[in-house]
Amino acid sequence: MSNKIMKNIEAAKVQNLADLVTYQDGQVVSKTLVQNPGVSITVFSFDKGEEISTHASHGDAMVYVIDGQAEITIGDEKFTVKAGETILMPADVPHAVAAAEPMKFMLTVVF
Repeated sequence: MSNKIMKNIEAAKVQNLADLVTYQDGQVVSKTLVQNPGVSITVFSFDKGEEISTHASHGDAMVYVIDGQAEITIGDEKFTVKAGETILMPADVPHAVAAAEPMKFMLTVVF
């Protein structure tokens, strides 16, 4: 079976997203699954205290928290997103992601 669009993940195999990235002390770890002009899918792990500072994207960005909880800022509003929950960060609106505790999430950006 060919897996030409998706990378870093096996095709036709049941997998746990949390197992695709490991926690590392003081680090942000990422694994890109898709990166093309239409969509980007990346799985991240953040150690406690790590963050992606405020920035904007030209695509709608959806965070799905796999483990732990994320502190998400969209514009001037702050949200706590827990494992099993998701939030959409609209295109061209400044946003940031921070970890008050170790966390893993999948980021899907559609352009």
